[in-house]
Amino acid sequence: MQPTIISCAVTGSAPTPEKNPAVPVTPAEIAESAIEAAKAGAAIVHCHVRDPVTTNPTMNIDLYRDVTERIRRSGVDVILNLTTGPGARFSPCDHDAGIASKDSQMCLPAERVQHVIELRPEICSLDVVTMNRRRHVFLNHPDHLKEMSAAIQTAGVKPELEVFDTGHILNAISLIEDGFIESPPFFQFCLGIDFGAPATVEA
Repeated sequence: MQPTIISCAVTGSAPTPEKNPAVPVTPAEIAESAIEAAKAGAAIVHCHVRDPVTTNPTMNIDLYRDVTERIRRSGVDVILNLTTGPGARFSPCDHDAGIASKDSQMCLPAERVQHVIELRPEICSLDVVTMNRRRHVFLNHPDHLKEMSAAIQTAGVKPELEVFDTGHILNAISLIEDGFIESPPFFQFCLGIDFGAPATVEA
């Protein structure tokens, strides 16, 4: 039987307590969910953090630090995977398509990997994609990906290359060939996401 890696995305960015009251929100809840997943057999736990008051996804490094320290103090044998996805959501304002609306969340590459550089998880996600979502564009400029990849590699963290369609694989290969990502690469195929490849055998 071929070895299988079980990875648990503890919260993600889309689920909310309104959709499912079991979604963990506070650092204690997120860490406890990750620890429970590890004890149940997950080899990797993928963590986002949320504002404990608004429950919205956030990039607050103090919350990442709290979650990370709680998981590490627990002593569970699990690979920690922190997201770098936030900070790349663009939607244009109504009067000028070149200006981001208030619903956008765009950050510089250094901000998106700040928590990875400080906390040094074993893995961090790296979305090598630009694609439409339902209410925004998930926007990862090639130069931003190169800067993030270089910083992640310098920190000694393994990037999990998240691809949502076949063209994204080619983008990842380009980063590998240009020396921004070390071999062997670690891919995650995110299927069934809106406007990406469907979760079918044919895909």
